[in-house]
Amino acid sequence: MRIAATIFLTDETITPVRLAQELEQRGFAGLYLPEHTHIPVSRATPYPGGGPLPPEYGRTLDALGALSAAAAVTRTLELGTAITLVAQHDPIVLAKQIATLDHLSGGRFTLGIGFGWNREEAADHGVAWERRRASVRDRMAVMRALWAPEPTGHSGDFASVQASHAHPKPAGGTVRTLVGGAAGPRTFSQVTGYADGWMPIGGGGLAEALPQLLAAWQEAGRGPKDPVVVPTAVHPSAGKLARLGDLGVEEAIVQLPTAGPDEVLRTLDDYAQYL
Repeated sequence: MRIAATIFLTDETITPVRLAQELEQRGFAGLYLPEHTHIPVSRATPYPGGGPLPPEYGRTLDALGALSAAAAVTRTLELGTAITLVAQHDPIVLAKQIATLDHLSGGRFTLGIGFGWNREEAADHGVAWERRRASVRDRMAVMRALWAPEPTGHSGDFASVQASHAHPKPAGGTVRTLVGGAAGPRTFSQVTGYADGWMPIGGGGLAEALPQLLAAWQEAGRGPKDPVVVPTAVHPSAGKLARLGDLGVEEAIVQLPTAGPDEVLRTLDDYAQYL
């Protein structure tokens, strides 16, 4: 199994440059980063993990900027988001940013797609909360139109683009996309509608969820390949990773602590046993 890592990188943690170099030197497969543009102090939306919101949520580095720095000092390390809040982005700008990063890194980028949990953050971006999944679907259609080999347009309720010249293109012609979210028809309709697979949190419950995902995939006429499943924020153990492997999972993203270099590197040394 390929083991990648995720972390809340902030202005107070290990830097993306140091972390990327250490990951590649140790043989980890990739680096995936989350994003929050800001956290309104009203804190009207409860933290999904319960209790106070960890301070790193309001200090995260811009994921694409940090990954660009990581790309510049690595050669094989894969780079991705876990996740990008697509509804909060201008899709034309985001398509350009992603295509540029993928082009410059030699095709190493994976887009993890999320729908968010913080209503007040999304509201500042003008997101209609109850329709954010439809908005993401539209935005992804715009991005794929801009990544197409020939000028292609898209007209939607939430986002549109004229047929346009747009370069660079992603290195492989497109970008691997994984939809994050809890198991169920709502998430799986997004996966089967426009993505390459699913990015569940933690990896629990996959034995029950994977047959549902595969059935939805086949019903949507996707194939011949099965959907990619890449669990993120995994707190690893030998037994947990073995169970994921038995389910056909070929890549897992392990959680690193939001900390400085010493603690993060100690954790990497511990996790090296799973490589």
